[in-house]
Amino acid sequence: MTCSVTGGTGLPDVGNCGQRFEARQGMNAPTNTSTDAALIRRTLAEIAPLADKVTSYFYALLFIGDPELRTLFPAAMDAQRDRLLKALLTAAEHLENTATLTEYLRQLGRGHRKYGTRPEHYPAVGEALIGALVRYAEKTWDEATQAAWVRAYTTMSQIMIDAADEDELRQPAWWYAEVVSHDLRTPDVAVVTLRPDQPYPFLAGQYTTLETPWWPRIWRHYSLASAPRSDGLLSLHVKAVPAGWVSGALVHRARPGDTLRLGPPAGSMVVDHTTDDGLLCLGGGTGIAPIKALVEDVARYGERRPVEVFYGARSNHDLYDIDTLLRMQQAHSWLSVRPVVSEGPGRLGGRLPEAVREYGPWTSYDAYVSGPPGMIRSGVTTLRDIGIPSDRIRHDSVEELVAAND
Repeated sequence: MTCSVTGGTGLPDVGNCGQRFEARQGMNAPTNTSTDAALIRRTLAEIAPLADKVTSYFYALLFIGDPELRTLFPAAMDAQRDRLLKALLTAAEHLENTATLTEYLRQLGRGHRKYGTRPEHYPAVGEALIGALVRYAEKTWDEATQAAWVRAYTTMSQIMIDAADEDELRQPAWWYAEVVSHDLRTPDVAVVTLRPDQPYPFLAGQYTTLETPWWPRIWRHYSLASAPRSDGLLSLHVKAVPAGWVSGALVHRARPGDTLRLGPPAGSMVVDHTTDDGLLCLGGGTGIAPIKALVEDVARYGERRPVEVFYGARSNHDLYDIDTLLRMQQAHSWLSVRPVVSEGPGRLGGRLPEAVREYGPWTSYDAYVSGPPGMIRSGVTTLRDIGIPSDRIRHDSVEELVAAND
């Protein structure tokens, strides 16, 4: 059942694998998910040290096998190179975590519409995935492992296809949005306000994906920094990062009148308005953007539940939105804002998650964490350590979301 290797190019002949993907669409063949998951994790452990080679080989197979797919990707692949494969491998690794995995895949399926992805493209991606694994998982690859990967990919791709089909019935694949204001708060942080060309249906705490005219087909995630507004405007907080093509363009190049493209809103870091539990919010850097949106959402619903915001940054200078939050604190007696800086005097010192330990108790609160991946990781660990159950900790990092449920 293994894929053969041709002698001319050295690339696997994975056509039969693709036929199996197509043949299994819609089938409900009995599987042992635990066994498949164990085989998949074994493969992932073997290829982990070879991630760059696996990625390069995957795209070589994909574009040689179906050259038309190359038009769906950026002209320069440096920024996009590992995103598709990483998403597939992340999903496969968490095969047993059904609820989280399904929502992750549904978001991927809906989000892939903006690239022009169609159901007929999925078999080619599956062939390239299997071909790359065949090439680099030499020690652990066998018929049982290949069967497990085929089953996993077939299941994952069908979830994404179904989600995209459902989404197509209710909203466009993308929105055009005009830049109406650009406020440079620090040399590398800008608040960008956008006007979509049609209503953009999102919930406070969610994020969007964005493409600029300067880097076509390169999309990046940005949290929406406000609750839905009556004027329909959207606000983003963007930090220019080293070698960040999109973030650099948004901070240093975008101006009022420019037109961007937005993908569909996504994310589950939203307020549960069916309870009156308090909100404990940790926002690091531009991760304060969705936290600000959550505060606005509570105020918009007229609730008086306690909301505790810990706003972390490296220095006082990096607390670029602190004045806005302090004004909100003055307006709402139920809101407390605590700035935390890791360098310099004047405010709570130390790292953001550790500062949370000094207050509380928080066991009756719902927790929200937003910021760089490392901060989310340490934040989730701290919150669990101080007694907040995993199902009451919300954020939108799928890897940490899965780990929190292990």
